[in-house]
Amino acid sequence: MAVPKQKKTKSRRNQRRMHIHLDKPTLVVCPHCKEKKLMHTVCKACGYYKNREIIDVLKEKKTPKEKETAEKKKPLNIESLSKKDK
Repeated sequence: MAVPKQKKTKSRRNQRRMHIHLDKPTLVVCPHCKEKKLMHTVCKACGYYKNREIIDVLKEKKTPKEKETAEKKKPLNIESLSKKDK
């Protein structure tokens, strides 16, 4: 059975483990609200993914102040505006 002749130092051990670490997650800009988000996930700020609303963010907001800020970020629906004018 193989047994090491000498103890490896902490420095040697740490040099070997130098490449075992977590990388920072890649963040991208949401095309809808311009906030940073993880790739291939629903945006937490606006609830959109691939130009479709997946989560209704206004529904989840609890305080009136949070609802106001979310409404400001939410874009206007052009089709609904054109229907009101007619």
